[in-house]
Formats: sequence, C-alpha cells, structure tokens
Amino acid sequence: MVYFFTYVVYFYATALAFLYVLLMILSFYKTRRYRSHYSAREEDYLKNFPDEAPGISIVAPAFNEEVIIYDSVNSLLNLDYPKFEVIIVNDGSKDKTMDILISEFELEEVPYFYVYKVYCKQVYRVLRSTNPAFSKLIVVDKENGGTKADAMNAGVNMAQYDYFINTDVDCILAEDTLSKIILPVLDSDKQVIAVGATMRMVNSCTIERGRITRVKPPNRLIPLFQETEYLRSYLVAKMGWSMLNAVPNVSGGFGLFDTQVVVATGGFDSASHAEDMDMTTRMVAFMRENNRSYRIAQCPYSLCWTEGPPNIRVLNRQRTRWGRGMLQFIIDHRKFFLNKDYGRLGFLVMPYIVFFEFLAPIIEFFGFLFLLFLLLTGQVNYDTFWMMLLYVYLLGLAVSIITISYDLILEKLYRNFSEYLKLVVFAAFEAIIYHPLIVIFTLRGYIQYLTRSNFKWGQMTRQGFSPSNNANTVKNNA
Repeated sequence: MVYFFTYVVYFYATALAFLYVLLMILSFYKTRRYRSHYSAREEDYLKNFPDEAPGISIVAPAFNEEVIIYDSVNSLLNLDYPKFEVIIVNDGSKDKTMDILISEFELEEVPYFYVYKVYCKQVYRVLRSTNPAFSKLIVVDKENGGTKADAMNAGVNMAQYDYFINTDVDCILAEDTLSKIILPVLDSDKQVIAVGATMRMVNSCTIERGRITRVKPPNRLIPLFQETEYLRSYLVAKMGWSMLNAVPNVSGGFGLFDTQVVVATGGFDSASHAEDMDMTTRMVAFMRENNRSYRIAQCPYSLCWTEGPPNIRVLNRQRTRWGRGMLQFIIDHRKFFLNKDYGRLGFLVMPYIVFFEFLAPIIEFFGFLFLLFLLLTGQVNYDTFWMMLLYVYLLGLAVSIITISYDLILEKLYRNFSEYLKLVVFAAFEAIIYHPLIVIFTLRGYIQYLTRSNFKWGQMTRQGFSPSNNANTVKNNA
C-alpha cells in the first residue's frame, strides 16, 4: 500500500508537470502568433471606421458597492471604442450605491418595456442620465437575486448589442480593452462565442478618475501571491488551452460573450456557484448539439484589474466558494465527461477539470498525511525524499518564473525591473505559505457542498480604488 500510494503521487506529479510544460510551449507559440497577427493597425482601423466596429454591451452587477461604484463606472465610461454601452445592474443594494449613481451621473427613471429574455428577479426601473456626457450609461434597478448570475441575466436582457462583457464593478478596465478583445471575433472564420483576457490585481495600483495611471505589484502578501497565480492561470494555462480551442472557462471577472448564444442557452444559472465555468460549458454544449462550429479565444494582454482578497479571512471565503462551485459544476455536468458527442469538451476539458483541478487538492492533502505517516513510522527513504521534494518545488517555481518572464516580454507594465523581481522572490515562498491555504480552503468548499451548508456568498471587504477612500464597505451576496 505504501509503495502504491508513492507511485500514485509520483506519476500524478509527473503528469501535472508534463501538462504544464506542454501548456507553456503552446502558450509561447500562441502568444507570439497573437502579437505578430494583431497590431495597433487593426485597433486604429476600428477607430477610423467606427461603422465596422461591432457594438459591445458592458454588464456589471453591483450590490452594496458605495466605496468603488463611482470610480468603476467612470472607468467603464472612459473606454476608447466607437460603439458601446455600460449597463450597471443594481442588485437590491442596501447602502448608498444607488444614491451615488443617481447623484453623480444625473440619472432619472425612463419608460422602458423590459423583456425577460432570460430569467431574473423583478426589475423595478431603468434609469438613464440627463447629461449627454453619460449617454452610454444605463442603470437597471432590480430585486436582489442572491447571486451574480441573476444580476447578469438582468443585464443581458437589457443588452442591445451582439456581444457583451461580463465584469464586476470592483474591476478597472484598460482604455483599449474593447478594441483588443473584439479582434479575435473579427478575424475568425468560425463563430467566436467567448473571449477571455488576462486579469491582474488592482491592489496598490494608482487610480485617478477610473483610470490606472501606475501599475504596481500589490504590497500586501495575499494579493501579491494571487498576482502571480493569476498570471500563471491566464498567460500559461488559458493561453495554452486556447491553442487547442479548449479553454475550460472564461472568467466571470472579465470576458466577452456572444449575446445570442447566451440567451439561447437560457442565460446564467442563478443556482450555480461557478456561473462562469457553467456558462462557458453550456455554450460549448449548445454549439455541439446544434452542429455549429465555434471558437473560444484568449487574449494575452492585461485588460482587467480586480481587487484581490486583502487578507486570509477574505481569501478563505473566496476559495471556499470556488471549491463549492467546482464540485457542483462536476456533478451537474458529469454527462459531458468522456462523452464523444461533445468533442474537446468531453475528452479534454472535463478530464482536465476532474483530474487536475478537482482532484489536485485532495491528492495533495492525503499526500501530506501520508508523508507524516511515513515520517512517524520511519519509512522515509531520505536518499530520494529530498530529490522528489526539490523536483516538485523547483517545477512550480520554474513555471512561475517563466510566466513572469512572459508578462515582462509581452507588455512590461511595471516600470521597474525590481517590481518583477519582487514577484519572483515571493513566488519562491508560494508553495510554503500561500498554496497550503488554497488547498485547505478548497477542501472546505467541497465539504460545504456535500453537507449542503453555508451556501451564502459571504462578505467581501472593499478597500476602494481612490486614495481618499479610506472607508470599507461590505458585499454580502453579490
């Protein structure tokens, strides 16, 4: 039994290492091809010929976001693109979110025949600005639905364009976001149903009137670890999978979606705790079931900055929720697993999610307990123990360093090389400090789902973007 489990752990780690090496290679070629294929000329073309630019609706749900709502809306309205609208969905906020929106953006209720193309809780009113400077802004005031998915559906019902952006109000978007995110749609010979992009931590960045004027790595420990984790997820994993047209999910924090396909699949599932992964999967299934060619693209550029958990307590709530969503997703969509009718979804995406996303924390946890057992019973072979430990540690560190170098070559958003070095130095401690917490919190989410307990989204403390925002606010169930 001892030898069997040892070999299981060894071959699992080796398979994971091989997968990440493969994804790094695919990501490198995909990123290089992306940079050579898409240039500033394509973006300039959309600006010079605005009639050729597809319209994009930006949907951002808000629940108790009084600290950040002003900067967030300004950020969205400042985007440099010919044809777009900003739809803020006030999901029953109980603080001053709605008051700030009305006063700062000069809103008033307008008559509107609201059509429920996909299900959401009751919409009370639709508001628009009396100021022409805010003509692109629409605010939907609705009953609280308890989840972001319900609020997103309310925004999708309101969207007038063929594509919409799914984002959060705690996100700041780069000014050229829409021009960059739409290019894969215009260039593809297949229908592009979704496009993702790299997300970063906004913590410690300098924000002025909704614009990022200085990109800096986070000063606090948890967001700093998460910055590297996000880069690894987007620049290596998702860019690699996009080479195979098998992106597992387009993030709920930021992503472009085909409006008609989302409506045809019934919209976001309000009962799902992983609405982004659920939505991506159902869209792919819809295309396969209707024999339609499709593509999910990934943009390597950093287009979205989000506020990361400032401490362990908030990280616990976030990752526990993600853990619940992961297990729920696998159970709800188990019919796709190794199902030949669903192509890449059945034979690439679902096995990857099950074996390398879902099982990873379980194997790591029991592997740690098994190691303690071997240490206590004196069965550790120290001739190979340190070699194996170093092998796993250096592999993880190498992936992080390569990821950071990808970002350095791609954009160089940090001004100083020392700021990149900061990411590298702290990446060396990720496996010791940060990763064990992720394993514990994810397993806690699995247990919560199995015991059907504590299914609320929990509180999210907002720090605010502007230096003047010293107060915090709380997000209960958005």
